[in-house]
Amino acid sequence: MASDEPLHRSLFRDTTAYLAYLLFFSTLGPFQFGFHLVGKQKRGAKSKRLTGIQAELNAPQDVITCKKASIRATALKAYLPGCIPMNTTQFSVVTSIYTLGGLLGAVGAGPCLTRYGRLFTMRLTTLSFIIGPVFESLASNISLLCFGRFISGIGCGAAIVVVPIYISEVAPPKEKGLFGALTQVMINIGILVAQVLGYFLSSSNLWRIILAVAGGIGIVQLIALSLVPESPKWLSENGSPQDAREILRKIRGRKVDIDAEVKAWNIDSSAEDIDEEESLLRAPPNSHPARTPKAATASVSISGAIVHPSYRPAVIAVIAVMLAQQLTGINSIVMYSVSLLSSLLPTAAALLIVVVSALNVLVTALCAPLSDKIGRKTCLLISIAGMGSCSILLALGLFFGVKILAAIATLVFVASFAVGLGPVPFILANELVGPEAVGATQSWALAANWIATFLVSQFFPIVDHALGGKGKVYYVFAGFAATLGAFIAYWVPETRGKNGVEEVWGRKEARERIE
Repeated sequence: MASDEPLHRSLFRDTTAYLAYLLFFSTLGPFQFGFHLVGKQKRGAKSKRLTGIQAELNAPQDVITCKKASIRATALKAYLPGCIPMNTTQFSVVTSIYTLGGLLGAVGAGPCLTRYGRLFTMRLTTLSFIIGPVFESLASNISLLCFGRFISGIGCGAAIVVVPIYISEVAPPKEKGLFGALTQVMINIGILVAQVLGYFLSSSNLWRIILAVAGGIGIVQLIALSLVPESPKWLSENGSPQDAREILRKIRGRKVDIDAEVKAWNIDSSAEDIDEEESLLRAPPNSHPARTPKAATASVSISGAIVHPSYRPAVIAVIAVMLAQQLTGINSIVMYSVSLLSSLLPTAAALLIVVVSALNVLVTALCAPLSDKIGRKTCLLISIAGMGSCSILLALGLFFGVKILAAIATLVFVASFAVGLGPVPFILANELVGPEAVGATQSWALAANWIATFLVSQFFPIVDHALGGKGKVYYVFAGFAATLGAFIAYWVPETRGKNGVEEVWGRKEARERIE
C-alpha cells in the first residue's frame, strides 16, 4: 500500500527537480526573515539589564555604534562612516523598528495574496529585500538605518505569511507537513548564516557587507522567481483551472496521476481534458487571470475572518498556536542565552548561540517528517511539554549554578521547539480554513506572532530583572506552556489525514448525522 511506503522512497519519487527549485527559491523569503531576526545579545558592562539585538547586527554592534575602538574603523567614503554613533536606546529603536515593519507586512500580505495571488506577493517581497538592505548597508546616520530595517521588516513579515501557503499548495499532499517544515528550517539557516557572517565580519566597514548580503540574496530571488509559477490551487479558485492543471502536471511530473489532487480543488473538471494544441494558445501558466465576480466575492477580509462563525474557530486556533510559539520562550533562548549562561560558562558562552542555532536547523530538518507521521497536534503538544519541562530545569540550573543542567536544558529546549512549535504553526492556516480565507487567517496568525515576538524581546529583560534574575523568569515561560498547551489540546483539531476543512472541524460528520 502507498501509505506503507518508506518515507525516503515517496520523497524521492514525489520531489521533482522543478519542485525542488520552487521550494528553494520561495523559501529564501523565510531565510531573509531569519537573517534579520532577533538573534543575539549583549550585556552592558555596568548594567545587568539585557538588551536584545538583531541577528544581522549582533556581533558587529560595538563596531557599528562606535563603542569599539578599531584602527581599521575608517570611512570608505565621506558618506560612509566607519561607524554610526548611537546610545543603547537609539540602537534599540534601530532593531525594534524591524518588528513594526514585519507586523505591517504580515497584515497586508493576506489580502494581497488572496486577491493578486501568491506569486505576485512573493515577487513584491523581494523588492523589500533589495531596497531595505541598500539603505542599511549605505546608511550614514540612524534615520537611514531605521528606514532600511523598516522596509526589510515589511518584506519579511509578508514572506512568512505567503510562503508557507505557497509551499502547502505546491507540495505533494502526503508530504505537506514535511515540506511545510522548510519554512522554519530556512528561518533557522538565515539566523545561523547571519551569526557566522557577524563572527567574521565584525570590524571596520566590513559590517556593511553583512547588511548588503541580504540585498544580494533578494536580487537572486527576484530573478529566480521569473521561472516560478503561480500556485495551481489559487489559479483553480480564480477562473483558470486549465492553467492550474498544466502547472500541477509540470510540478508533479508528466507520468504522475494528478486527477485525485485536482478533484480535491472542488472545481468543475468537465472541460479539463484539452488538446495540447489548444493549451499552447492559452495565456502563460504563471500569468494572472482576471478575477471572476464569483472569485472576487469569495475572498474573506481580515475582519471578516474573525467575525464569521465558520472562520473564527480557525483564527483563534492559529493565534493560540503562534502565541505558544513565542510565549513559551524560544526567543529568550535565541536572544539571551549567552548573557544568561555567561556566568556559568564564561569561556564557552560566546559559542553557545551558534551551537543553539545549528542544533535548531538540524533537529528541525530531522523532525520534519513527524507531523505527517504522528499528526500536527501531537507534535505541538510534545513540543510544548518538552519546552515547559526544560524551562523549569533551566530555571533550576541557573538558580543553583548547575552548569551541566543549564546547558542540557537549553539544548533540549531548542530540540523540543523544533519538533512541533517551530514548523507546524506555519502550515496550520492552510489546513484549517478554505482557500477563500487562508490569506486572512494567516495574517491573523503572523500578526499575533510578531506582537508576541516584540513582547518577549522587550519585556523579557524587564521581567527577568524584576524577579531578581537567576533564571526565575523561566517559571513564567513554564506557566505559559502549561496554559497554552491545555488550550491547544482542547481547541485545535488534528488536520493530518483529513479530507478538507469540513472534516477537520467535524462539520461533515455532523451534517451526515442530521441527514
